[in-house]
Amino acid sequence: MEASNQSYYWRPTQNLNVYSGDVSQGSQFSNNSTSSVSFSTNGSPVSPQDFQPETYHSPDYNSHVTGADFEHDVDDLQLRLNELETAMLGTDEDFQDLFDVSSSSSSWRDVNSGEDCRIMKEMIARGDLKQVLHACAKAVAEKDMITAEWLISMLRPLVSVGGEPEQRLGAYMLEGLVAKLSASGSFIYKSLRCKEPTGPELFSYMHLLYEACPYFKFGYLSANGAIAEAMKNEDRIHIIDFQIAQGGQWASLIQALAAQPGGSPMLRITGIDDSRNAYARGGGLEIVGQRLTKLAEACKLRFEFQGLPVSGSEIEAGHFRIEPGEALAVNCAFVLHHMPDESVDPQNHRDRLLRMIKGLSPKVVTLVEQEANVNTAPFLHRFGEAWSYYSAMFESIDVTVGRDHKDRINVEQHCLAGEIVNIIACEGAEREERHELLGKWRSRFAMAGFSPYPLSSYVNATIKTLLDKYHVKYRLEERDGALFLGWMNRDLVSSCAWKC
Repeated sequence: MEASNQSYYWRPTQNLNVYSGDVSQGSQFSNNSTSSVSFSTNGSPVSPQDFQPETYHSPDYNSHVTGADFEHDVDDLQLRLNELETAMLGTDEDFQDLFDVSSSSSSWRDVNSGEDCRIMKEMIARGDLKQVLHACAKAVAEKDMITAEWLISMLRPLVSVGGEPEQRLGAYMLEGLVAKLSASGSFIYKSLRCKEPTGPELFSYMHLLYEACPYFKFGYLSANGAIAEAMKNEDRIHIIDFQIAQGGQWASLIQALAAQPGGSPMLRITGIDDSRNAYARGGGLEIVGQRLTKLAEACKLRFEFQGLPVSGSEIEAGHFRIEPGEALAVNCAFVLHHMPDESVDPQNHRDRLLRMIKGLSPKVVTLVEQEANVNTAPFLHRFGEAWSYYSAMFESIDVTVGRDHKDRINVEQHCLAGEIVNIIACEGAEREERHELLGKWRSRFAMAGFSPYPLSSYVNATIKTLLDKYHVKYRLEERDGALFLGWMNRDLVSSCAWKC
């Protein structure tokens, strides 16, 4: 390819949502065979619509319904809410059986007397959910079983998966406290027993979250922009994506590279799998390879795909086929927080992975992560941080997805609740959700030998344009060489890039 002397900017042209169902919430990578799946272009035509998966279609709330139909729908929704809350939090009888409350009458009299009890009762009377939850978390942290049991019983009427944002969040955080107090893994994902979604259903919930909030689009746009800027005028480009998911992040980049001044390069993508997204897409990495290959063919871009279904903590440099003369980019979007660090595993796969990436000599490495401090923080701090972080997220969902939307509960239950319960209830290797603040990631990248890669002002402007389509309370800020997306005064996602 002839090198161009023109200044080249990545432009997410035709459609930001060519394949917009791609999210990466969920559990660890699948631990399957390390055999790869490869594809290359062969020239068959395809349209962008062929690349797009089944999308979510909102119900028509403006259609005519009778009063009887409306009452039936309301009754059905209320029944679903009641069933979900009962399955999550149990009945009063379940609660008594679990904690044997009836056998502790003298202790119950003790907890119902004194200044602390008076303060707690006042908080409960005011309906101060946040303070009562924190008081319950403090009792759990101090292993004060009687107080914790009492507060859990008081909290149950205050939370609801169908209520205000803090009531909905409170329901899942209370579930986490019950799971932690019982020290029983059987309670951790009890909510999934209500109705575990099929793959297509899960995909539709993930897609709705993707469309309702700009967090994932922000991360993918900023990462793609950094990669395109670093790879301008390169003849051969290789991208290693440590969480390929549905593969949709790369649709706009493929289109942009195909239209690049001076001719298009050869693009090769190595995608590492995630078990949750494999379930949602209904199959293995060959599905991702086929979709991306068809899109590349339509854009007349030379393309090759290699899939690696291997656990993130088991990845070695030998898994990758790095060819001489190709410019390498590594994408780490919403994935590194799943890697166990030195506090969990002596092998410290989090830092080991960064050192391994450094050894591959990439031209650019992109990092996108949730901006929360729940990795090594003590339990009470972790609980408070989870409340702060997910309060902002639930509020942002609330302004976009109405409470009468039939799938809002499913989105929160199947895309977010598992994370929340895992952060609160689990310790050691069982706690997979281990987010860190950007300052900590900076230290890890610096220790691995990386230096910051400068941000592109054009990419920043593109993201600002994207946010114009969303609520005014979303906030974009550039500081210390990174981009931060937040809701009001709370940072939620950070994005930055690094070079060797």
